[in-house]
Amino acid sequence: MAMGSDTEVALVTGGRGFAARHLVNQLLQKTEYHVRIMDLAPQITLTNEELEGLLGEAVATNRVAYISADLRNRDHVFDACKGVHVVFHMAAPDSSINKFDLHYEVTVKGTRNVVDACIKHGVKKLIYTSSPSVVFDGKTAIVNGDESLPIPDKHNDFYSEAKAQAESIVLSSNGKNGLLTCAIRPSGIFGPGDRLSVPKAVEAARSGKLKFIIGDGKNLFDWTYVENVANAHICADNSLRPEDEGEFAAAGKAYFITNGEPIRFWEFFVLVLEGLGYPSPKYCLPVKLLMPIAFVVDWIFKQLAPLGVPPSQFTPTRLRIMSTPRTFNISRARKLLGYDPPVPLHEGIKKTIESYPHLRAEVQDPPKMKDRSVPSKTRLMLGSETVADVLLWTDTRQTLSVLSGLSFLAYLFLASGYTLLQLLATFAYIGVIVLFIYSRLPESLFGMTLPRIPPVEHMQIPEEKAERVALALQSIWNQGADILSRLCKGESWSLFFKALMVLRFMKFLGGYSLQTLIMMVLLSAFTLPYFYEQHDDEVDKFVEHAREAFGQYKGAVVAKLPGSVKKYLHH
Repeated sequence: MAMGSDTEVALVTGGRGFAARHLVNQLLQKTEYHVRIMDLAPQITLTNEELEGLLGEAVATNRVAYISADLRNRDHVFDACKGVHVVFHMAAPDSSINKFDLHYEVTVKGTRNVVDACIKHGVKKLIYTSSPSVVFDGKTAIVNGDESLPIPDKHNDFYSEAKAQAESIVLSSNGKNGLLTCAIRPSGIFGPGDRLSVPKAVEAARSGKLKFIIGDGKNLFDWTYVENVANAHICADNSLRPEDEGEFAAAGKAYFITNGEPIRFWEFFVLVLEGLGYPSPKYCLPVKLLMPIAFVVDWIFKQLAPLGVPPSQFTPTRLRIMSTPRTFNISRARKLLGYDPPVPLHEGIKKTIESYPHLRAEVQDPPKMKDRSVPSKTRLMLGSETVADVLLWTDTRQTLSVLSGLSFLAYLFLASGYTLLQLLATFAYIGVIVLFIYSRLPESLFGMTLPRIPPVEHMQIPEEKAERVALALQSIWNQGADILSRLCKGESWSLFFKALMVLRFMKFLGGYSLQTLIMMVLLSAFTLPYFYEQHDDEVDKFVEHAREAFGQYKGAVVAKLPGSVKKYLHH
């Protein structure tokens, strides 16, 4: 049954947002409401597709009206809600901006303004677009979670915390002056018009940054096609009835909304990227390895924020979202709202891919095969051919022999509890005894000829080589003294920060025991060179992107500094 009459008005706050645009179209298609779009822009600007479609026609015939208003302005909100039958409150700040003041002012205070306006003007229904993140603490996995899940004491970010407070305000207002309310919690919205998930993933894939899966890649997630989200709002409007009471009443409750088809979080991006012609991420990075780095990066960018540096997207909050299982049960929405996802997940993914022809990968030449007759960059960096053969696993038997020998020596050192000097002295002690006894044995023993120990004159260091070593040590010492002298004179900020970074790294290493460092060195020596040789182009490209990003942020910081400070830095 179509809701609304030709005199009833539906207000959509944040009506030019991603999901809100689809809701407006469905209101025009499935109901008889006049639609009032409320958003921040001074006037509505339609795309060519919208001008030629249902929205353009509705604007031309005055079935759709636009109101420029700020949720934080109480007068604006009260004016927008006059004469309205139902309010779809969808406006919210960008979830990727983790600023408390922004989310509290817009989401919490703005929602309170909407509720007060609805009560004052006798609005019949208020449907709030909440989020499943209101029950997510950033750590605990959610598997088939239903609406009985409690609101945690601490949320993953300020966006989720503000959404939880706003949802509480909306639900607690149910029944006041005849107002019926409910909260919709759509999970992982995607589809045509998405400006966040898909475009960001494509941007990362184009630049070669999307090579890694965060976590083990097995975490299930509930994605929801945007048309299904809009449909859930229509279902809520149809289901908020004053005559329903108790457990059969749709009003005063929250509802999880998904496609009802959980899928691995990263499998979704694999399907989208491959559909657009991009390679999908292949390598998994442990969250425990990345989380400390993310905390440091997040802290650094927060300190630089007053200088105008944009926030980093590499944050603990985003790592948790990408690696923690989160799936939800939609039984309540099916039962009380009559919600049944009209568009299956894979059909939604197909429609999404088709809606982004401009994001498709350009036709590229096939990757060139590496010329194995030319020494690789890794082999040239290692210098010694013997060392390169061992560390690059040219001969697996040889590498395993060396690795086993070094591991055995490391084990002896770790098990004995000796210091390095004690261990060297012990080996020398045993070696001297064995060599002396062996030298006293006859040339033939039990019918076997014993080989003689060759002369060791070749182990002596020629005077010329000793002089070169001494000169090299002298050069290193002089360079260190020169650096110390320049630091004492305060000549170079760049040198100062480099020295701090080196010393900080040494302090970091000092936090580990010598035994741990030995095992880390062994593991790194026999894995990193091999990995780099296999993926040197990709690693070099990643390093180049990191340098460019650092240069951009450095330029942004320097540009914000006072002229006198910049002059001193250049000097």
